[in-house]
Amino acid sequence: MNNKNNSAQSGGVWSRLELWKKILIGMLLGVMVGTLMGPSAEILKPLGTLFINAIKMLIVPLVFFSLIVGITSMQDTKKMGRIGLKAIVLYLGTTAFAITIGLGLATIFTPGAGLEMVAVSSDAAIPNAPTLVQTLLNMIPKNPVGALAAGNILQIIVFAIGLGVSLALIGEKADPAIKLFESLAEAMYKLTELVMKLAPYGVFGLMAWVSGKYGADVLLPLIKVIAVVYLGALIHIVVFYSGVIAIVGRLNPVRYLKSLTNPAAVAFTTASSSGTLPATIKASREELGVSKGIASFVLPLGTTINMDGTALYQGVCALFIAQAFGVDLEAADYITIILTATLASVGTAGVPGAGLIMLSLVLTTVGLPLEGLAIVAGIDRILDMARTTVNICGDMMVSLLVAKNEGELDEEIFEGKKAFQETV
Repeated sequence: MNNKNNSAQSGGVWSRLELWKKILIGMLLGVMVGTLMGPSAEILKPLGTLFINAIKMLIVPLVFFSLIVGITSMQDTKKMGRIGLKAIVLYLGTTAFAITIGLGLATIFTPGAGLEMVAVSSDAAIPNAPTLVQTLLNMIPKNPVGALAAGNILQIIVFAIGLGVSLALIGEKADPAIKLFESLAEAMYKLTELVMKLAPYGVFGLMAWVSGKYGADVLLPLIKVIAVVYLGALIHIVVFYSGVIAIVGRLNPVRYLKSLTNPAAVAFTTASSSGTLPATIKASREELGVSKGIASFVLPLGTTINMDGTALYQGVCALFIAQAFGVDLEAADYITIILTATLASVGTAGVPGAGLIMLSLVLTTVGLPLEGLAIVAGIDRILDMARTTVNICGDMMVSLLVAKNEGELDEEIFEGKKAFQETV
C-alpha cells in the first residue's frame, strides 16, 4: 500500500514540475545513462527520433496559420495602420540586426568547434548552395501547394504574408476564412503544447545517444553557448538599442536604460513577454512618457511579432550546431537564416516552446541536423531568460521611437522634470 502511495506521490511531483525543469532532468539523466552505456545507448535514440519527427510535423502548419492570424489581427484604421507600419518596420529591422549579432558572435567565438559530431539525418547539408540572388528569387512560390507539400519554409512564409494581407484588405468577406484560420492556429498551438510534453523523453533519448557516442565532453561547449548568448543580449540592449535611441530618436539613452529595471527583472525571472506586458506598459508610460494610445497598441503588438532575443539566440545556436556537426554554411545560408528568423517572427511569438520551434524552423531551412536541438534544449530555459529580456527591451525602445515620431511623447516625463499623471 505504501509503495502505491509513494509511486502516486512521485508521479504527482513529476506532473507539477515546469516543462523546462523536466527537460533539464531529461538531459542530465540522458548524459548519465549514455555515459554508463556507451555506444549501446543508441537503442534509446528512437525516443529522440520520435520527438524530432513530431517537431517536423508542426513546422509547416504552425508557421502558415500563425502568420495569417498574426497579420489579419491588426486593425485597419488610418492612424493605427500608420503606427502599426512604423512599429512593424522597426521590429523586423531590429530582429534582423539581432540575428546578425548572434551569427557574428558565434563566428568569432566558435562555441561548437571541435565537437566533430556526425548527423544521421539526410538533412545535414545542402549540396550546391544557391547564390544570394537565387535565394531571393526562390522566395516567391510558383506553386503554393507544392511549397507547403515540400516544406519550403521561405516560400510558405511569403505566401502566408501575402494571403494574410489580402484577407485584411477585403473586409467582411474575409471573416469566415479568418475564423477558420484562427481555429486552425489555436489547434496547432494546442498540438504544439502536446508535442512539447514529449520533450523531456526525446531529449533523454537523444542525449543518451550523444553522450554514449561522443562522451560527456559534449556538455562543455554549452557553457560557451550561454556566455555568447548573454554577451549578445548585452550588446544588443546597451549598444544597439541605446545607439538607435540617441541617433534616430535624438533622446538620452541613459533614461531609457534606467526605465528597463523593473520590466527587465520581471522578464528575466518569468521568461514570458506576455506576462511582462503590464510592467512594460507601466514603465513606458510612467518613466518614458509614452502616450496611453501608443503604449496600448505598440507594446502588445511587440509581444506578438518582436523576437529580437529569440533571433539572436537562433543565430548563435544555428552556428553552434553547424560547427558541432562540421557543416560549412555559405553566404546564402546566412542570408536565409536572417530572412527566415525575421519573417517567421511575425507569427510565432507566444507559442509554447516557441524558441525550440523557431530554432527547428531555421535549422530545417538551411539543412542543419535537428539532432542538434537536443544539445541546446537542456539549457533552453537559461537562454530563454536572456532572450525574453531582450524582447521586452526592444518593445520599449520601439514604443519610445514611435511616440516621439508621432508627437505623443511627454518629454518632461522622459527627462524626469514632471511626475506621471494618469489620464482617462
